[in-house]
Amino acid sequence: MRYIHVDEGFRLRFKGRSEDFDQGVEIGIAVVLMDQGNLEFTRRVSKQNVEQVRSLADRMGYHIVDGDEDGEWVDLVFRSRAVRPKLRLVHTAG
Repeated sequence: MRYIHVDEGFRLRFKGRSEDFDQGVEIGIAVVLMDQGNLEFTRRVSKQNVEQVRSLADRMGYHIVDGDEDGEWVDLVFRSRAVRPKLRLVHTAG
């Protein structure tokens, strides 16, 4: 049994449930957010779920940028492919 990050500063756990159940809840939350059409959002997921989350995100029109890692957790930034990247001008010396 482990905590599942639902939102910033809000996490929960399901007593008596297996690791598979916890991973399914994490995946379910990410899928719902993508299905709602959010253009960009960040999710904290277990490192064990990253590969499956990437696969689902790709199929649902999102790409993922890795964020901070903390032990067994990683923050992933989901960005819709429908949104153009934010570019900025960088000056070089010389």
